[in-house]
Amino acid sequence: MNIVILGAGVIGVTSAWYLAKAGHDVTIIDRQSGAALETSFANAGEISPGYSSPWAAPGIPQKALKWLFMEHAPLIVRPTLDPATIGWMLAMLRNCTRERYALNKGRMVRIAEYSRDCLMDLRAETGIQYDQRMQGTLEVFRTQKQIDNIGKDVEVLRAGGVPFELLDSAACKAVEPGIDASKIVGGLRLPNDETGDCHKFTTELARRAEALGVKFLYNVDIRSLRHDGERIAAVETGTGDITADLFVGALGSYTPKLVRPLGLDLPVYPVKGYSITLPIINEARAPVSTVMDETYKVATTRLGDRIRVGGMAEIARFNLDLPAARRATLTHSVEDLFGGAGDQTQAQFWCGLRPMTPDGTPVIGRTRYRNFYLNTGHGTLGWTMSCGSARVLSDLISGVRPAIATDDLAISRYSPA
Repeated sequence: MNIVILGAGVIGVTSAWYLAKAGHDVTIIDRQSGAALETSFANAGEISPGYSSPWAAPGIPQKALKWLFMEHAPLIVRPTLDPATIGWMLAMLRNCTRERYALNKGRMVRIAEYSRDCLMDLRAETGIQYDQRMQGTLEVFRTQKQIDNIGKDVEVLRAGGVPFELLDSAACKAVEPGIDASKIVGGLRLPNDETGDCHKFTTELARRAEALGVKFLYNVDIRSLRHDGERIAAVETGTGDITADLFVGALGSYTPKLVRPLGLDLPVYPVKGYSITLPIINEARAPVSTVMDETYKVATTRLGDRIRVGGMAEIARFNLDLPAARRATLTHSVEDLFGGAGDQTQAQFWCGLRPMTPDGTPVIGRTRYRNFYLNTGHGTLGWTMSCGSARVLSDLISGVRPAIATDDLAISRYSPA
């Protein structure tokens, strides 16, 4: 089958890989000059199935109000009367119940755990290298109250059979020798989580996909999808129409705009995140793997000879500016925990738009158009869920029964009609 994938981020490229492996003729279209140059470019560097939880959770509205007034706030909401922003935030609030949290988390863990297995198989098959480390992740707590409040998270990990370790500050220091243990009271370690450079992974996989015959059309402006009411006939681009037997929408935060003229209401919102990347200058103080600062919701990750510091959630639609205050939060977190490990004078400041659904679960599967599928809405877990989502998509398209349940992953869960 001739398949066109719209989007060359980690989701689009992994989708192309699995579809090509299944024997399909695949073409990827992207407006950028290469793969993984937007949200997949400089994310926090985690592959964390153990932390696959929806942002919409009991108690979050109260926490959010407090975060808004912090100096180094993990959540920033820019005032707006935009209907899409207000509607998405209200939908997210409706998911902040225990029942919906349990349902949504179950979906997310299902995809993330399967994705980890798919990544392990892909790595064994290809030998792909991307500054990967398999040394777990550590969430650190600065107050006893934070530790006292992780009971429900531990219960979920235990129920899901996810290995974990509760550590005091000395044990955290043993796992991460460079950390300033005086700033923390304990931590939660997930030994099966991984780290790495998502951009390197995606570009390396794109190169291997190209060797399988996948065609990459870069610097192509995607304008709209032409249809007859039942099927997509072509994608209209700045260089002309491109036809195919089947189309996949994997444009992250930009997917809703593409599908809205088709009558598809896709509740994916661009939640902005930030990162800095800096070279290591003091090996003894550098992190070993990923350390997540619970107070500021900032992750510090070792990537070869670099440190990636990423986090925050900003509700600002498609704004891509780089305020100094956001950089200050990232700098404060890493310097407080790993002071002097990296050269801040050479730090590269970046932002990206995470495609978030109000229930946290990505949208994977067919739309009401018979030859149009979606693979988008992975939020902060795009890389974590990428291989599993792509394999599920490939199986659905190829008529193969997926290894995990998929009936509750498609856009139909929002608009059954």
